[in-house]
Amino acid sequence: MSGSFFHLGRNDTATILRLRSEDGTNRLSCECVKAVLEVLQELQAEKKALVIAGNEDFFSAGADLQEIAGLNGPQAYEFSKMGRELMHAVGEFPAPVFAAVSGYCMGGGLDLALACHRRIGSPTAVFGHRGAALGLITGWGGTQRLPRLIGKAAALQMFVAAERVGASRALEMGLIEAVAEYPISEALIRIGNGRV
Repeated sequence: MSGSFFHLGRNDTATILRLRSEDGTNRLSCECVKAVLEVLQELQAEKKALVIAGNEDFFSAGADLQEIAGLNGPQAYEFSKMGRELMHAVGEFPAPVFAAVSGYCMGGGLDLALACHRRIGSPTAVFGHRGAALGLITGWGGTQRLPRLIGKAAALQMFVAAERVGASRALEMGLIEAVAEYPISEALIRIGNGRV
């Protein structure tokens, strides 16, 4: 199954949802968030493990800031609400959800990875939340999930100082649980071995 914003692949044990966009940055636009939320609601009935990935360069660059700048108050509220619904759908998915991260995982993309039950990064993975540097703060739950995962001090450093974290540092911090050359394959191995 394919859509404008993702491609779905399946095997016996898992569904792989690959984010995609024309520019390759996999931005979480309003339409993308809506489409992914809808397909997740459909996939819940299958109760099969899920791997969320992007491409080699971008897991996701996060929300489309140009699009956000054009929203009025009520539209911005609805977008924030829909983003929270997506993160809730990922977090409460009835089967294990892995984020297989290669390249940049930024802003709302980081929120999405944090909502997953497990995270595996490639050696090229880079995690960050530039919102504070742009006068923004995430409304998709990252401010709650990140401190629970890596502690308040490290989370503040990432949020307030807009610090970027590479794969090895992310592993040390506990942001990801493994670094693997092929994160999707590693996730599938763990799912197949019941290491979820």
